[in-house]
Amino acid sequence: MAAPMIPPAHAPAFLAAHGWGDAQILPLAGDASFRRYFRVVDRDRQAVLMDAPPPHEDPRPFIAVAEWLLAEGLSAPAILARDLERGLLLIEDFGDVRLRETLDERPDAEADYYAGVVDLLAHLHARAPMPGLPVHGLDQWLDEVMLFADWYAPALDLEVDRDGFRAAWEAVLAPVEADGLPRVTVLRDFHAENIMLVAGREGVLRFGLLDFQDALVGHPAYDLASVLEDARRDVSAGVEAAMLDRYVAASGQDEALRTAYWALAAQRNTRILGVFVRLWKRDGKPGYRRFQPRMWGLLERDLSHPALLPVRAWFDANIPPEKRAEAWA
Repeated sequence: MAAPMIPPAHAPAFLAAHGWGDAQILPLAGDASFRRYFRVVDRDRQAVLMDAPPPHEDPRPFIAVAEWLLAEGLSAPAILARDLERGLLLIEDFGDVRLRETLDERPDAEADYYAGVVDLLAHLHARAPMPGLPVHGLDQWLDEVMLFADWYAPALDLEVDRDGFRAAWEAVLAPVEADGLPRVTVLRDFHAENIMLVAGREGVLRFGLLDFQDALVGHPAYDLASVLEDARRDVSAGVEAAMLDRYVAASGQDEALRTAYWALAAQRNTRILGVFVRLWKRDGKPGYRRFQPRMWGLLERDLSHPALLPVRAWFDANIPPEKRAEAWA
């Protein structure tokens, strides 16, 4: 079940030890993990308290990636204080202006904002990957996509060909693994609800990055697909195509990148269909079910790409239409 938004009992002492003893602790957000966030307000200053309780969470990866991103010229929250034993971090507060709500209010500016986001990815991918990160490649892609067979299919009482599912995905993803494109730092959960618009900053620095603690070394198409095929908001097809062209122009990559984009978008969207069911069934978070029709819409479009033929054939043979988007209407 989702954790209540009550600060941990040891939070006041932690804050007092670091000069925030008079601050208010206000609920801010929870997410799909055990992490919770609180806004800490002390007169004319504020920060964010991250509660990442052990043994479920470990804040050290967040710290390491944040410090690396800052060193590479991007906007990650500065770490103001830490208590690793109890899983508490005090971090910079980027404010309340998220890319998601900004785009909801200003749909006419969608292309401009996504152009900046694509430029951010090009900036990140021009750097050597962060040292020490786990690899995100074929074995991981195949394991992740099996979440669909493990969680989605049983939830809808479907008996599916699991071996054929993995084999179809391997046929699609093995060429992506071997395409020779340079591997990069993959933030992995890169979408409009994890991107803040930071006042007073320009260029790529105006985009404040969040939720990057699961960063990996992987394919440059992965985060591009993550942000342009967003599980939580619709990106217009025209903007998606233009941004794919923009990234290709910035990176000097073309057909291999485009093929990988559709393959990894399909892989990610299939995984998320399973993840959202797992969040509902295992973790008591049924709200994620509302995203399933969008995920199916994205996946159906991905599967129309010729490179996805083996996977499309598997879905046609195993998942009837009434068990797709309409099952969640």
